[in-house]
Amino acid sequence: MGDRLVTLFLCGDVMTGRGVDQVLPHPGDPELREVHAGDARAYVRLAERAHGRIPRPAGFAWPWGEALGVLDDLAPDVRVINLETSITRSSAFAAGRAVHYRMSPGNLPCVAAARPGACALANNHALDFGRRGLQDTLDALSGAGLRAVGAGGDAGAARRPVAVPVPGGGRVVIVSCGTASAGIPAGWAATAARPGINLLPDLSDATADEVTSRARAARRPGDVVVVSLHRGSNWGYGVDAEQVRFARRLAAGGVDLVHGHSSHHPRPVEVSGGRLILYGCGDLINDYEGVAGHHQYRADLRLLYFASLRPGTGALAALRMAPMQATKLRLDRAAAADAQWLAAALQRASRRFGSRVDLQPDGLLALHPGRS
Repeated sequence: MGDRLVTLFLCGDVMTGRGVDQVLPHPGDPELREVHAGDARAYVRLAERAHGRIPRPAGFAWPWGEALGVLDDLAPDVRVINLETSITRSSAFAAGRAVHYRMSPGNLPCVAAARPGACALANNHALDFGRRGLQDTLDALSGAGLRAVGAGGDAGAARRPVAVPVPGGGRVVIVSCGTASAGIPAGWAATAARPGINLLPDLSDATADEVTSRARAARRPGDVVVVSLHRGSNWGYGVDAEQVRFARRLAAGGVDLVHGHSSHHPRPVEVSGGRLILYGCGDLINDYEGVAGHHQYRADLRLLYFASLRPGTGALAALRMAPMQATKLRLDRAAAADAQWLAAALQRASRRFGSRVDLQPDGLLALHPGRS
């Protein structure tokens, strides 16, 4: 591969269920069992109340909006998303869950529209409709030629890395795992005899070493290794010491990029030993538009992350981030003032890690790491 860089597209939660599913060409059963909503179309009405009429049916590409053009312009080699919804027609709502995300299998072209190289599933909505719903999700992705990682028919399958070929040679090796801190029930863990997700028992050094060992075993010369990690709370810019230690242990152990997600807004960015750590990418696609609360975080503003790494060493060469805004359940390019707000917020959050973030003349945010 010579000196060629490998560029990855990464994002936070892609939640194409519930209200988003209802505006797509083949909406599923809108039933919900939430305290404040019994019908997924209520979330569509909230979004319309905030910003105006949403076409129904909208096209499969509607939720991605102008993000697809950005992806085409920046042309990443591999695209990794955290897919946080069950793709199923099942009505077997998982017990004890306040919120359930379900997308009709007929709307799977919405996910495929972004051409993801891998869909991380080790998150707190993969089993919203039980193990049958998980199997439906795995079957749907496989049938569409999309790679799933982080879930499977047993622990071995759930823990198995996925290797995505890079044009021109080499691969991106991806491990997907989740933690209890992101609201994942212990019973969702895959075992030797039970389907489920790759749920980590804790964030100890021993667990970090096990994750890196599995990734290194799959690695070939010239590969780039990513750990996609669902962890932490929904709101707030703080990252606790245990999470920082775990991420840095992964980076020191040979993981080239830690792809963190679960938070509803972007969290700090760090470069440790030359390796990129994203502590929380924020949501990308959801139906929260018009929902009250947490306005100080501007969760309507989203980021598309483009990380360029040096194959072989895994060192970060550049991180560019494209600011977007969710309007009418789709992504539009953020206005200059909003992009500047997002750059300033990420800069404040990342300062403790020695990172600087600013808005470039081309409208993208850029990371300027400190010494690591």
